[in-house]
Amino acid sequence: MIKEYLKNYELIFEGYEVDILSLVEMLKDAKTNQNKVMILGNGASAAISSHIANDLTKATKIKAHTFHDPSLITCFGNDFGYENWMKEALNHYYEKDDLVILISSSGKSENIVKAARFCKKNKLKLVSLTGPRPNKEVIESSEINFRVNSNIYNIIECIHMIILTSAIDQINMVKLK
Repeated sequence: MIKEYLKNYELIFEGYEVDILSLVEMLKDAKTNQNKVMILGNGASAAISSHIANDLTKATKIKAHTFHDPSLITCFGNDFGYENWMKEALNHYYEKDDLVILISSSGKSENIVKAARFCKKNKLKLVSLTGPRPNKEVIESSEINFRVNSNIYNIIECIHMIILTSAIDQINMVKLK
């Protein structure tokens, strides 16, 4: 049973190499141009966002931020509506040519969709990581969309983490044994 479960990972990863390399180039450009990378998600995707922001900052010296401070979320959620808090956080913190990474297992959360719409309207570079059937607007707003073709949220979330950490390792030129 476990072999069949793990086979899901192998099958899902086929075809991601070009997009991961494109993400690596976008991250390198952000570093070269001293732009920020802002990473947002809900629930487990928020945890992934925090982990990746820390790794980007520490390991690659890329300025990376999340907006998952409870007081910011509750303030912006209260003042602008929970469906708008991500969009409003981006609105308050973005600068021209920053990169946004949105992580959502469903790709349908209203706050994610509105943040994607905000990125498109304001010409922010957007990379999205979603599950198999994301909102069309999220895909169309993204320069790169990593759509994980699985209905198992744990697999989707793990794949998102692997995609992002593999990009970081490519920047750091990690050599495999």
